[in-house]
Amino acid sequence: MREKQEIILRYFRLGHTQRKISRDLRLNRKTVKRYIVSYREKIEKIGGETGDALVEALTSKPTYNSSSRTSFKLTPKLKDEVSRLLEINVERRLNGQRKQQYKKIDIWEHLKRIGYQIGYSTICKLVIELEDDSREAFIRQRYAPGEVCEFDWGEVKIDTGHGIEKYQMAAFTSGYSNYRYACLFKSQDTSSYQQSHVNFFRKIGGVFRVLVYDNMKTAVKKFVGPNEKEATDGLLKMATYYNFSYRFCNVRKGNEKGHVERSVEFIRRKAFAIKDRFSSLEEANIYLENICDKLNSQPQKSLDSKSYTDLFNKEKSHLYSTKPPFDCSDSHSLKVDKYSTVSFKTCRYSVPDNLVGKMVVARIYPGKILISDNDNRVCEHKRLTGNSEWSLKLEHYTKTLRRKPGALKGSEALSQATKELQEIYQEYFYNSPRDFINLVEYISENNISSKNLKKQIESIAPKDDAVGLLDKIKISFDKTQECKDAKTSSAIISEIEEICSEQLSEYAQLFSAEPEIMEVI
Repeated sequence: MREKQEIILRYFRLGHTQRKISRDLRLNRKTVKRYIVSYREKIEKIGGETGDALVEALTSKPTYNSSSRTSFKLTPKLKDEVSRLLEINVERRLNGQRKQQYKKIDIWEHLKRIGYQIGYSTICKLVIELEDDSREAFIRQRYAPGEVCEFDWGEVKIDTGHGIEKYQMAAFTSGYSNYRYACLFKSQDTSSYQQSHVNFFRKIGGVFRVLVYDNMKTAVKKFVGPNEKEATDGLLKMATYYNFSYRFCNVRKGNEKGHVERSVEFIRRKAFAIKDRFSSLEEANIYLENICDKLNSQPQKSLDSKSYTDLFNKEKSHLYSTKPPFDCSDSHSLKVDKYSTVSFKTCRYSVPDNLVGKMVVARIYPGKILISDNDNRVCEHKRLTGNSEWSLKLEHYTKTLRRKPGALKGSEALSQATKELQEIYQEYFYNSPRDFINLVEYISENNISSKNLKKQIESIAPKDDAVGLLDKIKISFDKTQECKDAKTSSAIISEIEEICSEQLSEYAQLFSAEPEIMEVI
């Protein structure tokens, strides 16, 4: 570049000859002549020497025509080897092994291993030429307000108090306003899929007319023919309840819902690249929702400094009206085993021990499990997210422990009881397990918390005096309940007396009126 500038300035400004320039700069006279002739042609084309012509001539880099060059190392034998590897790729695509194909870098490394010395860029050009890999064109879409919303899952790795674990992020993006929303779940099951929609519709206060999905298992039950898909029961129930339509993308065509494809990566990076440690999943979801609100409220240059929230407020009036939350549970019939538990996805949940051997119905929610026997709810558990975990409640085993009181001491159910209940057992009932079992049954039937129980025990008995403690506890709570009932009864009587007094006053005023007024009445 510097040599080109020096040649032009010396010849046209200083008046040096081509021979002198060639000798001083030690360049071939043909090279010097080529730059001078090129500069003259540009001036003649423009019609005279101008500042623009001079600037262009001095600043444009020298170019060389390499189109006629041939590759000496790209032999027919090498081309045949590359073609063979590309044919293997075709066979693997047909066999469903799309992720096990040779990439360009793999082909280049294979050629180097068998003795070919050739550049990587040359192989890339050859593969493109042999595959005739033409790029796909995309058609920009225009969406009406409230018409289309796209949904997708994304994986997030965060710590919620148990180390780094995988969580599934459900993401929604409006086609018109690009309004984003996301929430986290432990798995991509049907109940989580439905709950994500319930959360989203409650957040925006409406329902979009069309939801767009890819071929996820929670939405697509099976393929019918080459292109048609059958929706899952979970999607059909939810679509019927909220009255929205749905459509699916073509296979491996994530660009057909490009809004949410980009949103998953964008939200994940903006939220969890900054913070990835939380005390619980609930805290992580609150944090994620706040991040989405901030992203939606940021002014966008492409929208004349408007935000996605501003656009969404315009399309909100076009949404369908929302309904009470959909019951996003999945029902399963489960058998109670010998441990008086039911098993769901390797985790076990206790039920009352009088149901051993029977079939019960478990309604599975993202965060809880409700278990019923003949339409009567028998218990509720927080849903476990690990592998082979147990959730046992001590009150479910009172019938069995009465017959086997010695099993209480080392039982898993006692180890999972509250800290207060374990302390009560150790301090007062260690040598009288039957009384403790009766106590557990009593507080369960009367809905007494273990914290209130411990406070009551400490107020009526010292630690070294446990004689007749069970009866004292019952009497104490019965008196407390009687006082509550008396206060409630007194309040009701007072309210009745007050109403009656007001009515009597109205009647007294009525009869004490003058005769003329009474006649009119």
